[in-house]
Amino acid sequence: MLACLRTAALFGVDTCPVHVEVDVSFGLPGLTMVGLPDASVRESRDRVRSAIRNSGFEFPVHRVTVNLAPADVRKAGASFDLPIALGILAAQGVVERREVVDVLVLGELSLDGAIQPARGVLPIAAAAWRSGICTVLLPFNNAREAAVVEGLRVLPVSSLAEAVRVLNDPSTAAPTPPPAPATAGPGLADLSDVRGQLLARRALEIASAGGHNLLLVGPPGAGKTMMAKRLPGILPPMSFEEALEATAVHSVAGLLPSGVGLLGHRPFRAPHHTVSAAALVGGGTQPRPGEVSLAHRGVLFLDELLEFHRHVLEALRQPMEEGCVMIARAARTATFPARFVLVAAMNPCPCGFAGDTARACRCTPQQVARYRDRLSGPLLDRFDLAVDVPALAPDTLGEPARGEPSSAVRGRVEAARLRQRVRQKAGGARWPGTNAEYAPGLLWRTCRLDRDGRRLLNDAVRRLGLTARGYDRVRKVARTIADLDDADDIRADHVAEAIQFRLT
Repeated sequence: MLACLRTAALFGVDTCPVHVEVDVSFGLPGLTMVGLPDASVRESRDRVRSAIRNSGFEFPVHRVTVNLAPADVRKAGASFDLPIALGILAAQGVVERREVVDVLVLGELSLDGAIQPARGVLPIAAAAWRSGICTVLLPFNNAREAAVVEGLRVLPVSSLAEAVRVLNDPSTAAPTPPPAPATAGPGLADLSDVRGQLLARRALEIASAGGHNLLLVGPPGAGKTMMAKRLPGILPPMSFEEALEATAVHSVAGLLPSGVGLLGHRPFRAPHHTVSAAALVGGGTQPRPGEVSLAHRGVLFLDELLEFHRHVLEALRQPMEEGCVMIARAARTATFPARFVLVAAMNPCPCGFAGDTARACRCTPQQVARYRDRLSGPLLDRFDLAVDVPALAPDTLGEPARGEPSSAVRGRVEAARLRQRVRQKAGGARWPGTNAEYAPGLLWRTCRLDRDGRRLLNDAVRRLGLTARGYDRVRKVARTIADLDDADDIRADHVAEAIQFRLT
């Protein structure tokens, strides 16, 4: 007696279709699993046996062989419990169809037969739709997540007995739930709380408008962390495509709250400086997304930048440049999206008071040099904007905050990003993004400098020693400044302001 069902395996944010074949034959009673299952899948033998019995069904007193095909792809996770249990019941005739090839099944079983939520439901549901499977049977708490995929029929179930009933008679299934409204983001602090620091506020606006990386350098208590935490409040809302990408990463990581459809706010991740390289960029035997991917389409904030281990910081080079992370393993390579705005904060020296007029620095030049050497030149070159954040004067601290609110700044940022999308589409970009994402060819076609701007930038290359990467990044920042200025052409004053942010 042979039964077959369909499910899927996750590798990064990519999916691989898996056929669950169950054979019940005469022989010594036992459950054998083949098809390269890992320990978490092999443990499902006991969960499946108990769930079947506690759901009122009989576990076969014969030899049961479960094959997870293709056999050369390692299977990991507990979401294979439900298809394996249903395959055993189908082989016995409890589920009327022996071949359930038009429904994708996934879910983790409890010992009492209840079905627990699974990871990675959104990318699996999207892959099922692309492959021609129009129906998925999955845990009730994941139904709204899968309902985001338009046109997909979702059969939510909460127990093994209910799953059997629904497969035998799909008309008894609960209706496909509507996609959950986008989750509201946490209360965002307002930029109007910031006193002074006009140059840093300007840098925050430019970074938000163009998706540029920002480095804040200043003594303790100058407000670097305070301003970084207000950056999400001036970013425009995510588009549907951006929300779909960010939600898929959080779904794979198991961080999507139960019953949630799409993320409605841009992620903000602030890992501690003791974070490992694998936790920051992703890794593991079965690759999992790191902080850079969890910050996709949002903000990654690294406070006390130079306290991070140097090899951890160097791992940021690829995601900052490419917008993705590729984690190679013996079997295959997992790719995670990692398009984020990096905001980093650091002190100018070990004691933190270099250049402070009120407090004397106790560090020697050699100590300052060693401290600054923790940040390599190639990584520093990848910051589009660098700003000195001086300590505030006492009279400024005593005044009430009267800065411009986040809503006003966000309005200018949204207008600038709209100009970028229109210009990039006109230039032939298939997937228009921010100015920081410009491809070299599109950059040369749409970011031309006037004669004075070219002369100014060429002088900066000679006098400041800008690299080729730095040259292009100045042009991108100048393009963003022009967009904020509602200007079609990049003028010399835009280039001058962009060069100013490369001097720290």
